Amino acid sequence: MDFKDQIAQLASRVEKMLPQIQTEEATKNALVMPFIQIMGYDVFNPFEVNPEYIADLGIKKGEKVDYAIMKDAEPTILIECKHHQENLDPHNSQLFRYFHTTKAKFGLLTNGLVYRFYTDLVEKNKMDGTPFFEFKLTEIKDAEIAELKKFHKSYFDVESITNTASELKYLNELKSLLHKEIADPSDGFISFFTKQVYPKVITAKVKEQFAPIIKRSFNQLISDAINERLKSALNQEKEKDASEAIKIEETINAEPESGIVTTEEEIEGFFIVKSMLRETIDSKRITYRDALSYFAILLDDNNRKTICRLYLNTKKYLAVLDENKKETKYEIQSLDDLYRHASILNGVVARLEAAKVNELNQATIK
Repeated sequence: MDFKDQIAQLASRVEKMLPQIQTEEATKNALVMPFIQIMGYDVFNPFEVNPEYIADLGIKKGEKVDYAIMKDAEPTILIECKHHQENLDPHNSQLFRYFHTTKAKFGLLTNGLVYRFYTDLVEKNKMDGTPFFEFKLTEIKDAEIAELKKFHKSYFDVESITNTASELKYLNELKSLLHKEIADPSDGFISFFTKQVYPKVITAKVKEQFAPIIKRSFNQLISDAINERLKSALNQEKEKDASEAIKIEETINAEPESGIVTTEEEIEGFFIVKSMLRETIDSKRITYRDALSYFAILLDDNNRKTICRLYLNTKKYLAVLDENKKETKYEIQSLDDLYRHASILNGVVARLEAAKVNELNQATIK
């Protein structure tokens, strides 16, 4: 399961667990610790994740932050947790105090649902008052997942994140500002756009007339852009379906010299397997090749990456190959029986993908 799927799975679990989480400690255990694990850190290893990390504040000793992500025996990310029902706004000052007493480069304030990442863009070694990156777990977007992945243990690089933090901070602030202005245009916002289209003096009455027009214009612009993207996506999907249908029809109707005839039943089996594996792997990578005695379903159109074989001529079988190309057959009464073997097929794909990664690693070493 890749990083995106792990985050989506946690988000789904979180929504179901919330009614049972009554305390801040339960929030940490049920929401925050699983999140830290997905980020690649061992929550049971204090050399990686140090709970109740002491961040003494001058003469005030024994102050503790909930977690510190450690690197080379020094904290690099401080994590302060609150109950999932708490508003985080009043609590960034607490993280602010801890931040400047340690060598940590990043601070994370969370209630298990909302995650706010801070650093020191404005003044070195002094945590900024606003986060440079924020997301809500149950509403996380693909672009946010891509940014979050930079904090994963496997990809974590302080310099790289710091270089993009400033741009990310201002990008998010501008998005928030535009969202606010579109929802409720300010006087300056109205004046700016009115001047572009109204040639006379901009009076208070004129601005009052233009305020709803400007708001409606932006809403219409956004609506048109969304509709255009949906229309484009639907057209592409229709073209793809039409192209695939033509290819299949040509395959079925072909009279190949080899004597191989691809049947409608084999094509139906192909689509069943493809749909079963859609959650595991990009369906575009699943292809087929027909042979005289069996119908092969492949990964990446590669004969060495056989997902399965379908024997549908007399008795019906689903067959899979192990690492040594030894074939194991499972008798099926109808194509519907293929669904009973979903876990086996997913296991085959996982093994093929793992072998691919291993090959790449070996090539890198050489």
